Amino acid sequence: MTYNVFRASRRQLLKFAAAGSLLPLLPRLASAATIKTAAIYTVPVEQQWVSRIHKAATTAKERGDIEYVFSEKVSNTDYERVMREYCEAGHQLIVGEAFAVEDAARAVAKDYPDRAFLIGSSFKPDAAAAPNFAVFDNYIQDASYLTGMIAGAMTKSGSIGMVGGYPIPEVNRLMNAFMAGVAETRNDAKFQVAFIGSWFDPPKAKETALAQIDAGADLLYAERFGVSDAAKEKGVLAVGNVIDTQADYPDTVVASALWHFEPTLDAAIAAINAGAFKADDYGQYSFMKAGGCSLAPLGTFEGKVPAEVMDKVKAKEAEMKSGGFTAPIDDNEPKSS
Repeated sequence: MTYNVFRASRRQLLKFAAAGSLLPLLPRLASAATIKTAAIYTVPVEQQWVSRIHKAATTAKERGDIEYVFSEKVSNTDYERVMREYCEAGHQLIVGEAFAVEDAARAVAKDYPDRAFLIGSSFKPDAAAAPNFAVFDNYIQDASYLTGMIAGAMTKSGSIGMVGGYPIPEVNRLMNAFMAGVAETRNDAKFQVAFIGSWFDPPKAKETALAQIDAGADLLYAERFGVSDAAKEKGVLAVGNVIDTQADYPDTVVASALWHFEPTLDAAIAAINAGAFKADDYGQYSFMKAGGCSLAPLGTFEGKVPAEVMDKVKAKEAEMKSGGFTAPIDDNEPKSS
């Protein structure tokens, strides 16, 4: 089975989602009080998405729950080799992202059945092929929806630029949720959507964002680093994603959707300690009701967003935290309008 994210069919996704018979990992993983953990990242640890995993792992290490080492900027061609080296070195939990190396990552898991793999993926677990390969993703559509509500109230022109890395599910769902939130407060807004074909290329992201500003955008959705730099340079607003960068852009970043990886990692640690780790979908731990995402404090923009809009935002946030409302999960590629 090929898991290339750009070639996968909906039929394949449904097949993985239907994998209901999940086998528990071998009990001996529960023997260690401190879990020897290794993370493999294809980008620098300061990149938004990876920085949140790194932060959660560092916190778990400080608590004494895990030992933690990591490799960053690992090329796709080296990813499998690094995974195997960590497995051979006795690491019990392997964390990382396999968006471009699905086949290799799942093959390694199959070869090391006494290891636990917690891997970022656009696909679902396949218990029959790898009962020790659990997946996660940043399902922070709830927080993204709230930032969209704020953005809709803050754009003057109604033209919003959006710059993403790749049009894959984990990016698409956040953009779509943001756009749905905008519609609540500015239903005539128009969007310029672009993807730069990279997870970490701030200069390219900035260049793309500058072009959107030149085309009329007065607010930018910064899914990638570099977009807020363009907004700052041109004096327009930006909405952040995954991390809070307002301290770096106090006059630019009006709101941010934050991802908290701690609930995901903590659930995996508990499963390993219980001898119950299995090929599961950990995406649920990124939902707002699980504490996996939040709306960042408005900071310097406190009081600048219309009060009636913030009342709506807070009411929607309360619904999300109670589980009464979940932002729609739309993994389709967003389009300009």
